[in-house]
Amino acid sequence: MSTGTNGRVTVISGGTDGMGRALALARLARGDRVVAIGSNPDKGRTLPDGITFLRADLTSIAETRRVIATVRERWPVVDALALFANRPTPQRVSTVDGLEATFALYYLSRHLLGHGLRDALDRAPTPVIVNVAGVGITKGAIQWDDLQLRRRYRMITAQLQAGRANDLLGVDFATTSGARARYVLYHPGFTRSGDLSPLPAPLRAVIRVAAKVAARPVEASVRPVVDWIDAPPAAPLTAVDRGRSVPLDLPTLDPAAAARLATVTAELLEATGPGTDGTP
Repeated sequence: MSTGTNGRVTVISGGTDGMGRALALARLARGDRVVAIGSNPDKGRTLPDGITFLRADLTSIAETRRVIATVRERWPVVDALALFANRPTPQRVSTVDGLEATFALYYLSRHLLGHGLRDALDRAPTPVIVNVAGVGITKGAIQWDDLQLRRRYRMITAQLQAGRANDLLGVDFATTSGARARYVLYHPGFTRSGDLSPLPAPLRAVIRVAAKVAARPVEASVRPVVDWIDAPPAAPLTAVDRGRSVPLDLPTLDPAAAARLATVTAELLEATGPGTDGTP
């Protein structure tokens, strides 16, 4: 198996499980130098030689900034950034920064990684960011008056809000960052992927039964991501929902809402101070 003969560097958040791990293995087989970011060292040790595991708790702003700084130092040129990290939590969990954990991991870490690695991506010949979330889904909304869901937390509400936030993240990055990287929002659909351990046992059982009947194999869901890294789309922003192009005038991709979320996010990050990685 190749260990980086083509010179391309692919960085993957959530790279030790499910689709993230499948992408890591696929890109390694194509000769990439692969960097997999994850929180579980035991899972990191199961990755084959040729994949560099970086341990980080991406629910923490400081930890995310630390791993960004590590990537920037060790790999000054990054060709692709693939964003998978997510962990549904049945009960509201508060992070070390006082944020709701789904918001912190599923949205904020992706914001930080994309902006923090922008310079490294800009040095690549054909850079691309692939954000794997739920583009095309219109359910859920940004809870502008309760972004951290302190008043009424539901797991589905948190997941849908973070999904819609990632939609807006892609819009804002593509239209205002000035980055060279193409941005792809991708919804693979129901896939046999991900860590179900945080969920209650009855719900895990239901999901596993449903997955046997209706879920796509992880290799099929990750295949478009493999291809986008080889040949990024020409447009600054591309949105694909289960193999179908998503019109960029969808209400969930509203540029005004994207600008609003970017402002709110910048204000939130400003309170934590600037990072050494170049993020706000």
